[in-house]
This record gives sequence, C-alpha cells and structure tokens, in this order.
Amino acid sequence: MTPKVTKAQTDWFAPVKTVGLTFPDVAAEIRYDGSPVLKARGCFMAGLASHQSVEPGSLVVRISLDERAYLLEDAPETYYVTDYYRTYPLVLVRLARVDRDALRDLLAVSWRLTIAKARKSRRKQAAC
Repeated sequence: MTPKVTKAQTDWFAPVKTVGLTFPDVAAEIRYDGSPVLKARGCFMAGLASHQSVEPGSLVVRISLDERAYLLEDAPETYYVTDYYRTYPLVLVRLARVDRDALRDLLAVSWRLTIAKARKSRRKQAAC
C-alpha cells in the first residue's frame, strides 16, 4: 500500500511542481513511498527527498557531479548532500532557501539531463 502524501509535502512541493510543469514532457507523479516527484519522459527529474538522512523540506534534483560541486561550494546554505546521496548525480536543495529563479535554473539543468537519459534509455530499452 502506498502512503498518502501529507499536506506538508504538498505545500513544499507546490512551487517545484508549478515551475517543473512548464518544461515539455514533464509530469508530476507520486513515488512508491508516497512522495511527490517530477518525471520527464518517465524518468526521475526531481522530487521531495524522503530518505531519513535529509532535512525536512528538501528537494532532490538530478544534476551532474561537477555542477553539484559548484553549487555546494557556491551556496552551502541552500544546497547540500548526505552520504546516502553522495554517489549519485543528485543534489539536495533546502526549499526554504531557494528563490524561484534559482529553482527554475536548477530544474532546467535537471530537465536537460533527464531528457538526455530518457533518450539513451529508450535506445537501450533500459529504465531511467
């Protein structure tokens, strides 16, 4: 049974969903654990982080490891990573500290990476 999305999750995710759905081929969905996510062409793009190692109100976003290193250095009060996420091309975002323009830029980068992954996955018939 899939857990229900809480009001807090919906509130945190609302601006992410609003911005994310402006990109082509993006859909808002609910993951197996009940947390909201954005997918581009069926592949994970961004979602509320649900692992126990994260701070409440954190977004997890697909991003290159080089871009993540830049964000962590440039704005550690906004972006962070936990050991659980360290090996993946993802960054954690404190939603209370990110403005709408930065969120849009971040989701644009994630969208481009996700669309590229979806294309490769289709050719290889692999999941994203």
